[in-house]
Amino acid sequence: MDMPDKLAYLTEQLNELHQQGLFNTIRTIESPMDGRIVVDGKPVINFCANNYLGLANHPRLREAAKRAIDTHGIGPGAVRTIAGTMNLHNRLEERLAHFKHAEAVVTLQSGFTANLATIPALVGQGDVIFSDKLNHASIIDGCRLSKARIVAYEHNDMTDLRQKIAETTEYGRRIIISDGVFSMDGDIAPLPELYDIAQEHNILLMVDDAHGEGVLGKGGRGIVDHFGLHGKVDVEVGTMSKAFGVVGGIVAGRREVIDWIKQRGRPFLFSSAMTVPDVAACLEAIDILEESEELVGRLWDNANLLKRELTNLGFDIGNSTTPIIPLMLGDAHLAREFSKQLFEHGVFAMAIAYPTVAHGKARIRVMNTAAHTQTDLEEALHAFESVGKALRVI
Repeated sequence: MDMPDKLAYLTEQLNELHQQGLFNTIRTIESPMDGRIVVDGKPVINFCANNYLGLANHPRLREAAKRAIDTHGIGPGAVRTIAGTMNLHNRLEERLAHFKHAEAVVTLQSGFTANLATIPALVGQGDVIFSDKLNHASIIDGCRLSKARIVAYEHNDMTDLRQKIAETTEYGRRIIISDGVFSMDGDIAPLPELYDIAQEHNILLMVDDAHGEGVLGKGGRGIVDHFGLHGKVDVEVGTMSKAFGVVGGIVAGRREVIDWIKQRGRPFLFSSAMTVPDVAACLEAIDILEESEELVGRLWDNANLLKRELTNLGFDIGNSTTPIIPLMLGDAHLAREFSKQLFEHGVFAMAIAYPTVAHGKARIRVMNTAAHTQTDLEEALHAFESVGKALRVI
């Protein structure tokens, strides 16, 4: 007698994804990350990466990584608390604290693990988390792991947040958590209002600035610097995987918070430290950002040009106030076809659909960078116009 296939349910669900236009086909990059790359053998203009400042292939970062390998090897070979903390790790945390004007910083393997370490370390069962409904998946997962009660408030709606706080009368500790820059829409959290509310109710305040690092603030110091709230936001989580061009997570804030995460943050305690070349490259990225604001300025110049011209062409770019530009299309099948035709025109810009965004909110997310030239932008705009007209989007 034949046994039923234990994985038949997965086959059915995968077939459903294909039918709904939600199956994610992963393309392969065959060149260094830059403004122009080779994808599946085809040279294309790259509008997919979060490489905001073009540092992922910067010669200074490459050389810094090579030098560090010669002096410190490749990997630390242990978790930070046992035998994995090198002087490079300490130096990076000191430099980041100075860069961000924070009391202290701890680094982790990624921005995702930074949230998984921080949230459960600060709150737990019996506590309450007030979380923006559009917060990143890493925040959502960190909240779930904490076992605290999660109270979601409407996106960037401070009236709703106040109401949710008033309605939530049973709690131990409380924390408000918001993305700084929302990665799918490109809008910014009203951090000054969040701070006022947190102060009024004596609630901890945490912001995840993954898409603000290297983008907002003086020289890319982030959303806290952008709003001049140094020393007022209790916890600032960030990443070195985007604008810094490397990999790694950041938690910045009061020294008590950082010391506690080093004692109780599980990804810090139970996962090996960042590798040597990554740490060295991150240190070099800080040097570059402290020396000049040229790359940040170029990023914003490119963003403003693209936004203006895409709007003039008739595209709906949502409410973005950052270099993230969503081309709102709605239908997942349409978004995937749009991305496919863009690729044929030499532009790499992936479709974003459910579960990354809500049903009916599919889009092309255009990630311009400081690595793009004027020629890149002009060629890309011509491709967007051609595909937009062919698919009757504009």
